[in-house]
Amino acid sequence: TLGKTHRQLDVPAKLCDQWEKAIRYVFDHAADSSLEFSRDSPHDGWRDFSCRLVPEFNERGQVDSALGVTHDITNRRAYEQRLLEQDLRKDEFLATLAHELRNPLAPIRTGLQLLKFAPRAEDVAARTLPVMERQLGQLVRLVDDLLDVSRIRSGKIVLKRERLSFQDIAAAALEASRPVIDAAGHTLTIDWPNDAVWLDADPTRLTQIFSNLLTNSAKYMQAGGRITFSARQHADSIVVSVRDIGMGIPADMLALVFDMFTQINRTLDRAQGGLGIGLSLVKTLVEMHGGSVRATSGGIDLGSTFIVVLPTSLALAVEPPAPAPVSAASRSAKQRILVVDDNIDAAETMVMLLDLSGHDARAAFGGQEALDVAMMFQPEVVFLDIGLPGMNGYEVARRLLANPSTASAKLIALTGWGTEEDIRKSKIAGFHAHLTKPVDPNAVDAILAKLITA
Repeated sequence: TLGKTHRQLDVPAKLCDQWEKAIRYVFDHAADSSLEFSRDSPHDGWRDFSCRLVPEFNERGQVDSALGVTHDITNRRAYEQRLLEQDLRKDEFLATLAHELRNPLAPIRTGLQLLKFAPRAEDVAARTLPVMERQLGQLVRLVDDLLDVSRIRSGKIVLKRERLSFQDIAAAALEASRPVIDAAGHTLTIDWPNDAVWLDADPTRLTQIFSNLLTNSAKYMQAGGRITFSARQHADSIVVSVRDIGMGIPADMLALVFDMFTQINRTLDRAQGGLGIGLSLVKTLVEMHGGSVRATSGGIDLGSTFIVVLPTSLALAVEPPAPAPVSAASRSAKQRILVVDDNIDAAETMVMLLDLSGHDARAAFGGQEALDVAMMFQPEVVFLDIGLPGMNGYEVARRLLANPSTASAKLIALTGWGTEEDIRKSKIAGFHAHLTKPVDPNAVDAILAKLITA
């Protein structure tokens, strides 16, 4: 090929034009030039290249020739394309996030207006409050999913493994997803082993895995569909499948359904909601348990099956004794409770909730105010926000515990920070319990009963 032009080598005419233009630029401007092009290789298929042309000067300072250096940039191009696709999915995700947050906010706002202006408040409340509670639960789930993504990406999720049975976990997952399944009128078929199948796993995360899959099937299917939740035990594993007759998955999407921010269908009339991160969480959590997950489908409108394989425990498990029930006396014992939160609405509504439960509750909206109120009020329990301006919750806790007048108070962190590291920090700071906002009123009752009993 030495001494021949690109045209003589049967290089495509368009590429020849590119080369000639780049070479001409070097001679006309005595400056570097570059071009990128693609060629079909008989051995490697289409490859992408980048070439840089540099002028070479003779003794009179004139451009005598051009030196070209060519690099294969196929892998770089593929990586750039993946980045562009991820950026596009991120933008779609943010748009979906705004949409999914507005969905539950609309009935909550409408419900508040109804409660405010309806002439027969009791009748309206009976119909409106359950709706608001369901929609608030949806908001909490969306935020929890977002937090889980952040924790997983930063390596902050630590599994709390314990010996447990698959049947107990599956029942908990069914309980969590049953409202969505029933609301859509789906039929659910269960086929599990009769004998307990034991696992060494994190019960919260395992429940999350299967409830996500069940909810996913319920959402991506027209009303009145069928879901089959089955499991088979093998020598050292259990194979669990969630099968539906829903919208199905195109063949070209099967490899992508577990990618972050991926949703199969984004049509305006879609029945499903969600952020496109649930299946990514499922895959990560399953793999953290030493298992695997895959999806199968016959195609569009032919349903989907998600198959989870988890290792079983080698040792036989002993059923733990049932926890002793909390006595009614301890549950209803009146306490002096101080609520500290710079969000005034949050603090005052918490006080109202505690007052309704028969406690004597007061609010403070800053660190120093909390210390002043505590000296006069002598609280037995303090719900304390961590992210206070000026004096943070850790410092408030330190001063309360250092003061003999308030040292016996039970401190409960009530905060939006809920990672394993946050819980560890609050424990080191002397807190007796840690609750993550938005807190379930039942969780408040339970933690108070536990601390009072202790």
